[in-house]
Amino acid sequence: MWHVILLGFLGGLLAGNAFPHFARGITKRNYPSALGNGPVPNFLGGWAAAVLAALTLWWADLASHPAAAFASVSVGVLLIGLFHAGPGAFGRSTPAPKPEPGSAR
Repeated sequence: MWHVILLGFLGGLLAGNAFPHFARGITKRNYPSALGNGPVPNFLGGWAAAVLAALTLWWADLASHPAAAFASVSVGVLLIGLFHAGPGAFGRSTPAPKPEPGSAR
């Protein structure tokens, strides 16, 4: 059963991480990525992560322990989603302070 939990968790992490990179890449928007911040590196990274997630979940044999599989995959997706919604891979970007009216730039 441990292989279902570990591989399910890893597959959930990979699948949840694949989505924002794939979506940003396919919509031609920049997004922080280890491969580069442009659309093409993000698309390729998202696609590769989706393929690895599918393989990992297939190897996990999720049907052998469906409750444990559901829980572990759900926790993996939840944690990577919170990571992306929170600090992200390169920290949360903060907007530059707006100049006060009447001040010189």
